[in-house]
Amino acid sequence: MKVIDIIEKLNLTLFSGSDGLNREVKGGYTSDLLSDVMGHADAGRVWITIQTHKNIMAIASLKDLPAVIIVGAEKPGDDTMDQSNIEGIPILGTSLRSFEISAELYNILKEE
Repeated sequence: MKVIDIIEKLNLTLFSGSDGLNREVKGGYTSDLLSDVMGHADAGRVWITIQTHKNIMAIASLKDLPAVIIVGAEKPGDDTMDQSNIEGIPILGTSLRSFEISAELYNILKEE
């Protein structure tokens, strides 16, 4: 499944990083601790978090994550979106909480 498919199926907002919409998604990883994501997220996993600062892009790039979903109707800062556009890693948004969007993502990925 591609990032664009997840956006459509989960009704997500695309904030930035549109060059990465065709990146392949293999699963998800939910955490608000950057060190946890850096230590445990596998490449190809969409990262679900409430974090909005620029450092999320450094971790997403380092771990080869295809996209970041920001929960709770939070919005990334301009510098975060700028880095997302540079990296080609989409930042997506939802008003759902981490638990809810994690379940939704799991359900659509297991159907594939």
